[in-house]
Parts: sequence; C-alpha cells; structure tokens
Amino acid sequence: MARTVALAVDLGASGGRVVSGVFDGRLLELEEIHRFENAPVMMGGQLVWDLVRLWQEVVAGLRIAGQRHGSSVASIGVDTWGVDFGFLGADDALLANPVCYRDARSVGMLDAALEIVPKEEIFSATGLQFMEINSLYQFLALVRGRSSALAAAERMLMIPDIFHWLLSGVRSNERTNASTTQCFDPQTGDWAFGLIKRLGIPAEMFGPIVDPGTDLGSLRPEVADETGLADVRVVLPGTHDTASAVAAVPAASPPSARPDWCYISLGTWALVGAELDRPLVTPECMARNFTNEAGVSGTTRLLKNICGLWLVQQCRAGWQRAGKDWTWEQLTRLAAEAPPLVTLIDPNDPSLVAPADMPEALRALARASGEPVPETTAAVVRTALESVAAACRRTVRELEELLGRQLTTIHVVGGGVKNALLCQMIADACGREVVAGPVEATAIGNLLVQLTATGNAVDLRKIREVVANSFDLARYQPSDTAAWNARLANASRQ
Repeated sequence: MARTVALAVDLGASGGRVVSGVFDGRLLELEEIHRFENAPVMMGGQLVWDLVRLWQEVVAGLRIAGQRHGSSVASIGVDTWGVDFGFLGADDALLANPVCYRDARSVGMLDAALEIVPKEEIFSATGLQFMEINSLYQFLALVRGRSSALAAAERMLMIPDIFHWLLSGVRSNERTNASTTQCFDPQTGDWAFGLIKRLGIPAEMFGPIVDPGTDLGSLRPEVADETGLADVRVVLPGTHDTASAVAAVPAASPPSARPDWCYISLGTWALVGAELDRPLVTPECMARNFTNEAGVSGTTRLLKNICGLWLVQQCRAGWQRAGKDWTWEQLTRLAAEAPPLVTLIDPNDPSLVAPADMPEALRALARASGEPVPETTAAVVRTALESVAAACRRTVRELEELLGRQLTTIHVVGGGVKNALLCQMIADACGREVVAGPVEATAIGNLLVQLTATGNAVDLRKIREVVANSFDLARYQPSDTAAWNARLANASRQ
C-alpha cells in the first residue's frame, strides 16, 4: 500500500506544533515538523489569544511540511483545548481575537446562571461539570456586558473551528469541542437550545454539529499557494485534544462491550475516565463532579479532572528561580529514594492552583491537613507524585461505583508516560495493571482519525490496532498495594 501523509496541528494553551504522520496501512510513523510557543496576551484590558501570530506559525509549519512531503500529504486537521471561541460576522470576517478562559470576565457568572436556572437543570441538559471558565458562563458575561461582538455575531466557532475555517473557508462546529461548552446536550447530540435561550444567549449563532472524520474540502487556494500543499483535504479530527488522546488509547474492546479498562490522560492535568457508548447524566454523576464529553466515533468520555504533574512542574520552576536547576530525571531519582507513603495531600486543593512558591504551598497544605511536613526536595517531589496517584485511586473507585463494574486495566497516555515512577505508583495505589503509552497520544489520535476516516465515519477499532502495532507500550503490575491500603485505610479522603 502506498504511504499516505497527514498533518496534525496540535495546539495547546502554552505551545503548539505541526506533526506529520506517515501511514502504510498498518503502521504510523511520526515526525515533528514545527514547534512554537503560545500564551495569552493582555490587550485592551482583556486576556486574548494572539490568533494572528498563531496562524502565521501554523502556515510556517505547513510550508515546511510541503517542502518535506510534497504531494504525499493527503489531509490536515487541528486539535486544541476546549471552552474558548470566536465570532464570525455576516461578512464572514472574524470579529475579534478570541478571549482566553483565564480572563476575569466570567467571574461570578456561574452563580448568576444558577439564579436563573437551577444547577440540577443545567446538569440535566448538559451532563457537564461546573467550572466558571465554561463557554456557557463566558457567553452569559457577554450578554450582561452588552457585547458588540456578540450583537454582530452570525456564527460562533470554537478555537479549532476557527483554524479549520481559516484553512478551508468552511464554518463548522465539531462535536468533541462543542461538548466542552456546557451548551451541548450529550443525550440529544445537539445544542442545548432550551438552556441557551433561558440565559438570553443568541441561539442562532450555534451552527450544525459535525463529527470527527468529516471532510470539509480542500485548502483555500491562497493557503495552498503559500504552503505548496496542493490537493490537500481538511479533515476534522476529534478537535478537543483529550478526545484525540483517548482515541489513541491502545485498548482492544469497543465501548459497546462494556470494557473493563479506564484511561488517564496524564500531563499537567490527569484526566481519569472511561469510554462509554452513551452519556451518564445522573444525580450521582453530578454529585461526584464527573463530566460527560463527546468522544470519537459516537463515544462519550465520562471523566474527572485531577491536578497532575503541575505540582512538580511548579516546584521545579521555583527551584530554578532559586538557582537549583534540577532535571526531571534528577527529581524523579530523588523521589524514588525517599521514604514512601509519608505525606499525602489533596492535589486539587485551591491553594495549589497558582501559588508563588509551590514547595512551600505543599508544606503548608500538609501542615494544615495534619500530615508530616515534607522538608527535603526528595520528600516534596515524593509527596506530589504519591498524592496524584492517591487521587487517581480515589477517582477510579468512584468511576467503578458510577459504572457498576470493576475496571481491571488502566491505560495511561500522554507526557506522564515518561515518568515510570509515577506509573508504578498508580499501579500500586489502584491495585491494577497500568499500560503506559503512547506519549504522543493527542497527535496520534488526530492523525489516525484523518487517515482512517471513510465517508465521514471513523473506525475506532482500526485506530487502536494501528496504535498497538506502531508504538511501544510499557506495562506496570501492582506490587505494593497492601502498603497503600494500610496507609489510606483511615484517611477521610478515601
């Protein structure tokens, strides 16, 4: 079979890259083509995304890909974070730079929404966890602020939808990213128009929702000319980055078989969840703060967010500022040599969101929780990693209670796969086998949705077979679960 090339634009809140995937029908080979930074910019009193610069970087990456792969390139697709959006006017022009979810405009809007629509009704309509950054509350802020951009908006596009429009000229709302807005009804598969209208949000700007695998058509002629990419299609992946990552989980069973595995997309955050064939919108789900988001091939991602390697990342940054330039390998080695299961804290405690001094914040939280205070660098890192593993254990057990069945295997994907110590801690804490890999799950899922889509349909089983054949996986067996059980037996958080 001829080798086919697809291009993935994988854009995160702190950086982006263009990645190529070469596919021979059985194996996928990855190559990073271009990497660039991303950060919101304060402009005119608002924290906005620098969309013009990001577009320039994407085009630069596509130009390099055109020089490298030429006519072999068949398609391109974009994945990004969720919740953020922009508006197109009646003349098909972007009305303003998209505002970052960290902007203060949505502060207080969740409470304002609950004064109009009860919490239970919002959850019943959307199945989504409650976070003030959700698009629903950003929209409500614009309504209350009498936004001129909102008044002129003919169409709302999520961030990856904007890039697909820039690439193809076609306006689309892809399902997996739409599902992060809290304006989407996972049970009907359409926008939650009743909720939208009750909050006074213009319903007409929400367009038809389309699925991963949808072919939007060819590149705009000017983009093709600038990049040298001729006859290239724009094909939608799971445009929410976690949807693409979960699509690349190398598990064998389809969701309809009531699979006995769950996943952890492990990086700055640890997203712990299961793949279902239908949403789970129940009072118990709301009480446990799980969320239903759309996945690839009609699946639902039932998950919860846990603070992940952010704790160690921020510790390392603080130590670097103090002149101690620890490498990741050094910190992990120190943690491995420290006494186990001494101090455990809640990694999702609000005091750890953005402290000026993360090591001291961890010590303060341990002190306040009645836990031994970690004084050394090794003890601090060990505390952070074991606390993440303990939170994963708790969440896996909650997930089992919601699903009413045991989950025997945990698939870990993402950058955290490289931390073998943490993967072993998760296996030990949860008492379950951990299958770790691939590291580049988001880009892989993006590429394979493009490469295997036929008639706007995606074969998830085929994607996972290719992942299992193409990338090395590591397996961790639980070896010290009894010690974890003893340590956590009387802990109220368990």
